[in-house]
Order: sequence, then structure tokens, then C-alpha cells
Amino acid sequence: MGRKYFVARIIFISIFFLLALIAVILRMYNIQIERHEELFAKAKKTYTSTVKQEGKRGEIYDIKGNLLVGNKPCVNIAADPEAVGDNTKCMKIADYFSKELKLNFDDIYRRLSTKTVEGSGKIIRYVVIKKNVDLETADKIKKEVKNRKYKGLIFENKTKRFYPKNKLLANILGFINVDGNTVVPEGGIEKVVNRNMSPTKTVSTIERGRKGGRLPGEDDKMKAVQDGNNVFLTISEPIQMIVEDELDKLVQQFNPDAAYAIMVDPYTGNIMAMAQRPSFDPNDRSSMDPKSWRNRITEDSFEPGSIMKSTIVAAALDMGIVTPDTKIDCENGRWLFSGKILGEAAGHGHKIISVTEIIQKSSNIGTAKIGVLMGKDKVYETIKNFGFGERTGIPLKPEAVGVMKKPDKWDGLTISRYPIGQTFTVTPLQMVRAYCVLANGGKLVDLRLIDRQKNPATGEEIKMEIFSKPGSVFKNRDTDRKIVDMLKLVTKKGGTAEKAAVKGYEVAGKTGTAQKLINGVYSDSQGFASFIGFVPADKPAFVLLVTADNPQPVHYGGLVAAPAFSHIAKKTLRFLNVAPEYEVPEDEEDDDL
Repeated sequence: MGRKYFVARIIFISIFFLLALIAVILRMYNIQIERHEELFAKAKKTYTSTVKQEGKRGEIYDIKGNLLVGNKPCVNIAADPEAVGDNTKCMKIADYFSKELKLNFDDIYRRLSTKTVEGSGKIIRYVVIKKNVDLETADKIKKEVKNRKYKGLIFENKTKRFYPKNKLLANILGFINVDGNTVVPEGGIEKVVNRNMSPTKTVSTIERGRKGGRLPGEDDKMKAVQDGNNVFLTISEPIQMIVEDELDKLVQQFNPDAAYAIMVDPYTGNIMAMAQRPSFDPNDRSSMDPKSWRNRITEDSFEPGSIMKSTIVAAALDMGIVTPDTKIDCENGRWLFSGKILGEAAGHGHKIISVTEIIQKSSNIGTAKIGVLMGKDKVYETIKNFGFGERTGIPLKPEAVGVMKKPDKWDGLTISRYPIGQTFTVTPLQMVRAYCVLANGGKLVDLRLIDRQKNPATGEEIKMEIFSKPGSVFKNRDTDRKIVDMLKLVTKKGGTAEKAAVKGYEVAGKTGTAQKLINGVYSDSQGFASFIGFVPADKPAFVLLVTADNPQPVHYGGLVAAPAFSHIAKKTLRFLNVAPEYEVPEDEEDDDL
């Protein structure tokens, strides 16, 4: 009996242990094989974290490599809630950062003390405390955090967009905002070339120690990122500074609603400088007015007034309709045409004068009569040939194209108004492009603002092409010489823009005093004052337009815009080392150079 009981007990215990062993094996199989991925992932969350990396956004330079938009080093301060500690430690850290960085205590405490994602139970290993902290402040905080023995804090080296020249070229460069982790470009080059300037992003999983720090060798596991392309503009920073400085002086003196200045190389279409007022400082968003960062140069159009006359007269010369010496009766300042009186600016009347004098004196009646001789189809064809009514090639968007009617929509008066720049609109860019045609001998070139892009990793450069329409606007070789000789007289004694003259150089150009159409009537007190020209006249270094919208108390192009043109031209010619064409007596030399 005793022996049988003992044997039975041994068998029972053996079976029990066998079943237990089988259960353990099944359990281990379930854990190690069937649930391996699930359990491994859960365990991994406790000692690994995901690190998101992003390369540097491409920078923007002028044509010579002067930095216009860069990336300033900064630090993002974050934390690993799991490693920070209990609520007491969370409160201490939140209190410190709320005082040091002027942050909301409750918000920081909530982020630090929330250890898991509600509903999923997922452990939170990364929360942001403050982005874009400057290096000096971040270094100070690092030392203090170490002294206080705070755990779980993360300091990540980053960059933020920086505009080192403040207001310089601001409307053309644009700026960026950051929405979460997404860069949102706001206009200008920042928006146009956003895709190419944007860096690549990577997501890496690394292991951390129990105190939250990265384990040795983990940095080597980080996936590589690619910086965005750098962009080189056609702009020359020194010339841009000259233009903006003189534009500020014009605004201070005449207080216009807006002002523009654009300088272009007439042979390549390269925009050397381009500025507008009002403007803004992209580094200071606290008082930014959206009206000031809108790009008026590309978006606005206006009735050009007398600066249009040069193109019409040039076309009439080219067609053989008139010669420089052709005499035209300018009706002593009052001409009745199609039931309306056309007068001259400020009541200046002329009798019978030559076509050359029509340009020199800026006669409305003389130019209108030339337009009538040409006929509406040829006038319209001329306007189109000079690039009005179409985009200029500049990459900025949106770009206005102006408003004009086709000849079949003209009334009887229009043929006398288009030649003098009334009843249709153009953009400042179109006007500069048209004068490039006069300056370069007849080629209609596209305007260029981006010269090249450069891949920072490979050093490869992508050059933007120079485009021009085939052939010449002019059919006769001597047309450009005839119109340039006329335009030279505008800045000499007896012309409408003596104040645009540059001593030592021949200057070709044209004034414009375009009245604004208010309630269907052209105003005598509101308008656009312009001067556009090129220098040296026979081999231009640049074409330059200066326009003021509604300057006060005077509004004539020869008094408002011409002096600014002269000042900009003098300084730019000196900067470009363009030798004077003739000697200037010492007592007549300018003392502002």
C-alpha cells in the first residue's frame, strides 16, 4: 500500500511538472515567437526615441555672393517626459522655464507631466519647450540645468531664417513663417524658389539610456539630410543700397503714397537693383503691415503718361512716317480732337516744332498727332512690340500685365491718348523692359532676377538662361541712334529733365507726369511722377526708372523723379568704374560722390 501510494505520487508529481513545463514552453513560444514583434515594439518604446532631422534651408545671395538671406544658428529646447521625473520635478522645471524664457507655467507643466498619449497608452518621449532659442541663452540654460541636476532635457542645434540686411530688398526677398513643422513662404524669392531651397527631412530611431541621454554610437545611426539649394540673384547689394538710400530721400522730401526704383542691365535683362516704398523689416514681425510687404512693383500698374512717348516716336521714325526734323503744328497748347480738348502740361504751349523738340519738350499734342499719322493698328502694334500687355520674364508672382484695349474696341479719342500714355496701364517692370529696347539697339530681352542656383553638397551650379525675342523691334539700323539723340536733349538745357543730368556723362531719358483718373476726370493734383533713362547714353551701363505715386506738393517728373535718378546714376557709375565721357571743370564737380 505504501509503495503503491509513493509510486502514484511520483507519477502525479512528474505529470504535474511535465504539464507545467509544457505550459512554460507554450508560454515562451507565445512570447518569443507569436508575440515577439508586438512585445519587442512595446519594450523598444521604453528605451528608444524617434529623432526628426532637417537640413538647412537654402540661402539667398546677391550676384557676387553677398548674403541676403541666411540661417542663424539657434537651439530648440525639448524634454523627454518619461525621463524628467515625478510631478514635483515637473513643477520645478516648469517654474524655471516660465521665468527664464517667459513661458506659461501651466502649459510647460502639462507637457512635462503628461507621460502617455491619452487613449492609446503610448509613451511620450519628446515634447517641445521652446524653439529658436539664441545660442547665448541656450548655453546659459544648459549650465543652469546641469547645476540643478534636472533630467530628461534635450538641446537640439537648429537654424532659423535671418535677414542680415533688414529692410534691404525685403519686398523682393519675401519671408517665411513656420506653422508647426511646416515652412510657409510669404511672397518673393522665398516663395518662388521654395521647392529648390527646401531641405530634405529624415526620421531616425535611436536608443537612449535610462537618464534620457543618447547611448554612445547612436549619433552614427542618424540618417543623412540634404541642405536646400542656394540662390544667387542678379541684384548687386552695393547698388541696391544706393537705390534704397536715394528712394528714402525722395520719400522724405515728397511724401508719396508709394515709390519705385528699378535698375536693369539692358543687354542681359539682369535686374541690378529694385526697391519700393513702403517696405518692412522681415526680422521684426511685431509691427508688420501687410500693405507694406505686398510687392507693388510686380502687382501694380499705372497710366505711364509721357514716358510712353519715346516708344511711339521711335516706331514712327522706324516706319518712316516722320523724321527727327519733321515739323508738326502743336496748336499753341490747345487741340480739339474728336470733340475733346488736348492740352499741354502746365499750360505750356508750342506752335510749329520738330519731332526732336516734341520729345525734348514732351509735347502731348505733337506726340498725339504722330500717333494719328501712324493709325490705331500701328500704334497698338508698337505697344505690343515693346512688351506691354505681357509678362516680363521675372519669376515673381503674381505679376500684373496692365490693361489695354485692342484697336477694335477703341473710340474716336483713343488714337490720340494711347501715344501719350493715357487710358491704358502698364507696370514699372514693363516700362523698364521697353526702355532696354531703346538702350540696346532694339532687342526685347526678358527680365532676370535669378542668376543661378547652387547645390551645397555637390557644388553644382545651375545657370538661369538669358532670353530675348528673335530679331529687332526696329527695321532700320539707324532708328535707335535717332531716338537716343533726341532723348539726350531731354536732360540738357531746355529739356524737361535738366535735373536728371549727370556731369561727365551723356544721359538719355524721358520725364513722365501722369495724371490719375479720378471719377472719370484726370486730376491736376494727383498722379505719377516718373523719370526713366539710361547712361552713358551711347553705351548704357543700366536703364533706371524712378516713379513716385502722388508726390506732394509738386508732382512733375522733372522735379520729383529726375533728381533721384541723377543721384543714383552718379553713385552707381562711380561704383561700376564707368569712366566719364568728358571732363568736368573742377568748380562744377559734384561733392556728394
